[in-house]
Amino acid sequence: MRLGTKVFLTSALLTMILAAVAGWSLLAVRRLVEVNRGILTQTLPAISLAASLRESLPTLVRLESRYIVLGDPEYFSLWAQRAQQMAAEIERLAGLVESDEERASLAEVRIHVAAYRRLVDREHELMARNEKDAAVLLSERQSRPAALRAESAAVLLAAAIESAAERALAGARELERRTWTGVLLALVASAAAALGGPAWVALRLTRSLGRLSAATSEIAEGSFREPVRVETRDEIADLARAFNRMATRLREAEATKEEFFSSISHDLRTPLTSIHEATHLLRERVPGPLTPRQERLVTIIGVSAERLLRLINQILDLSRLRAGLFTLERRWVDLDRLAGRSLDELRPQAEEKGVNLRRSPVAGAVKIFGDEDRLLQVLVNLLGNAVKFTPAGGSVTLALEDMGDEVGVTVADTGVGIPAEALPRIFDRYHQAHRNHEGSGLGLAIVKALVEAHGGRVRADSEERRWSRFTVILPREGGGA
Repeated sequence: MRLGTKVFLTSALLTMILAAVAGWSLLAVRRLVEVNRGILTQTLPAISLAASLRESLPTLVRLESRYIVLGDPEYFSLWAQRAQQMAAEIERLAGLVESDEERASLAEVRIHVAAYRRLVDREHELMARNEKDAAVLLSERQSRPAALRAESAAVLLAAAIESAAERALAGARELERRTWTGVLLALVASAAAALGGPAWVALRLTRSLGRLSAATSEIAEGSFREPVRVETRDEIADLARAFNRMATRLREAEATKEEFFSSISHDLRTPLTSIHEATHLLRERVPGPLTPRQERLVTIIGVSAERLLRLINQILDLSRLRAGLFTLERRWVDLDRLAGRSLDELRPQAEEKGVNLRRSPVAGAVKIFGDEDRLLQVLVNLLGNAVKFTPAGGSVTLALEDMGDEVGVTVADTGVGIPAEALPRIFDRYHQAHRNHEGSGLGLAIVKALVEAHGGRVRADSEERRWSRFTVILPREGGGA
């Protein structure tokens, strides 16, 4: 599947999921709103009317009593207004009650209220005929009991409405809880899908790109290993296949170059060795005496032959190290003694330049399991580099450090330093930080290869025009190949 198709399908799926979650959430919220609207527009007004009805009956009884006792028509007028208002409330309440219990209680209230109103109207007729005693008797025996029955019915109606309201509120709270729980779960699920889908695509892409990046870094460092694994059929897979073809071509080119250098170097070493020996014989005047001019030319030939032979040996050593054909002859080596040998070997060169060679003391013997000759080569190369790039009056210091399971070797100088841009590539083959100095650019590459062959590591630190420091860390009991 192509990369564009994957991205489109993932985006479309996420859009559908989010739309479904949004639709479901809207429906759930709508149900919750409808329930709350019912509570606000029906349940709460019904509770208020039932409470008003329950409170109106005692008020009517008090107005009725004052009217009978005082005979003031104003109290009867107030009673009639309040009774009419109560009747209107009963009619409004009829449109709000829903359950059978509420309807039954409301019907009973209607019956008792109607009976009470008829009795009070009869009392009014008696009072109009000045039959007060009959009106008092009717009130005490019939009107007030009817009012009490109506009030009891109103209390039962209010209780039924409040019970229904509590059930409605409980149902609303439960619906709200389920709604918000569902909405939150849906949001979490949709967020997980929204993050998981792109994350899956991104993970696939970054994993493939990561392998390509790692392989590119290996190629940049000259390491050609296994081809990049191709798992998909998209554009990244096409890039990986193209990269594998390129890596194969580079590997072949590198192998050809290594073979060429090795072959040429091997073929050159024999005649150069002969030239070197011949110049040595001429210097010793074995064939006969030489004129001063001939002696100077023989010296130049000898120095050039030694330099070429040293360069060829370095190329051959590095080729064998990179090919894994370099065998280390391991034994316990006293690094302290080896450091002394390397300093003695470089001392004439240092004295000729006016550079002071120093050695930091170390307590006790520092021994490691390794190849003595190759470790000496590492020290000589590092010290030789330090002396070469340190001006007259400067100093080069060699220090050993016992680090338990490891041993540290530090070569520090007060020389010209290494430019910051050259420091990351200082151990690359044929790379020179300072082009104006003689050298092949192989010395530090050989140092790194020999240290790694011993299972160690090497690091360079420097401040340009002030100092440089090379640190070698070696395992005490050996490692590597």
